[in-house]
Amino acid sequence: MKHERKMAMVVNQVKMEDEDSLDVLFWLSKSAAERLSEVSRLRRNYFTWADGKFPEKIEKVVHQRKL
Repeated sequence: MKHERKMAMVVNQVKMEDEDSLDVLFWLSKSAAERLSEVSRLRRNYFTWADGKFPEKIEKVVHQRKL
């Protein structure tokens, strides 16, 4: 006997300003090493997806958004 699974559609509406604040709080809770590691991972994923390879040199610049 085959059982069917059903999923309920769930939507949570949030204000963009609230979401931005939550994002900032999340990243501020991480260490600098964890944040840089994630930026490096995202860069590798993006360049591999966009160009098929990761560039040999990337300028190492970090900008911090003022709260």
